[in-house]
Amino acid sequence: MKKGGKVNPNKAVVNFLFEVGALSKTPRSAFFFLGSGQQSVSEHLTRTAYVGYVLATLEKDVDSSKVLQMCLFHDLAEARTSDLNYVHQKYTVSDEFAAIKELMDTLEFGGKILDVLNEYKKRKSKEAILAKDADNIEWLLTLKEQVDIGNKRAVSWLPSAVKRLRTDVAKNLAKVILGTKSDDWWFFDKESDWWVHRNKKMLKNRY
Repeated sequence: MKKGGKVNPNKAVVNFLFEVGALSKTPRSAFFFLGSGQQSVSEHLTRTAYVGYVLATLEKDVDSSKVLQMCLFHDLAEARTSDLNYVHQKYTVSDEFAAIKELMDTLEFGGKILDVLNEYKKRKSKEAILAKDADNIEWLLTLKEQVDIGNKRAVSWLPSAVKRLRTDVAKNLAKVILGTKSDDWWFFDKESDWWVHRNKKMLKNRY
């Protein structure tokens, strides 16, 4: 689309936003081997961003904005390359850099995203290491959810997920994750009469 004889930059932005939407339809392939559960790349990115925010808040002297950007963009290439798990990667080469570079070349702000991703891939900055830990913590949370519904394979996958963590803040969080039931956040008061009778009069004086 052209406007005034020039390429309309909003066209590239709109295409980018449609491409991001494809991540919600791109499955995380590890679940094929895990045998239960499912997750899109977009769902993974969302919780990774939340984890990244938490880690950046708990850690000191960290650019939380940069951590969030890394968490948000780290699997962006998978809209074009799809998700390749550890087994796939032993036999398949995915040129994620080419996919990202081609996309970023269409965007006026593409250079900024490319800089963030390059820093993330190098794993040298504190922000990059935290973002990768956030990625792995999200996977650990996902595995724990599967363990809690009886997936024995997920039990055997937990140790390797924990070993990938590099920061103390992430390792400490992992210990708590392993000792917490994934439904504890909503079923913590399971001994309450609410779960038997659901008497809403009980809620009147809560606020």
